[in-house]
Amino acid sequence: QLQLVESGGGLVQPGGSLRLSCAASGFPFSISAMSWYRQAPGKERELVAVINTDGRTASYADAVKGRFTISRDNAKNTVYLQMDSLKPGDTAVYYCKGPLPALWGQGTQVTVSS
Repeated sequence: QLQLVESGGGLVQPGGSLRLSCAASGFPFSISAMSWYRQAPGKERELVAVINTDGRTASYADAVKGRFTISRDNAKNTVYLQMDSLKPGDTAVYYCKGPLPALWGQGTQVTVSS
């Protein structure tokens, strides 16, 4: 069964950090590029970061460059998003995205507020 399950969201103060995880199953994870998206209230879903199959190449949205780091562990079929120096503008539901058009996780809420 194709599945992506995110975890690690929560409430954090501005300047804080969170690490999101996305556990994958049902498809060949190690040969699949993976990505993270986010959707803030009233806004379109946007791409946050993408990582290639071996984890050596990643790209980021300008808004998170230098603060967020995407990584993966192919032995654990898991992709991560380390988020540092969080800002209130990072508040959103964060989604893991797999290699197929309809393959999304259920999302995890990240709220940055004092």
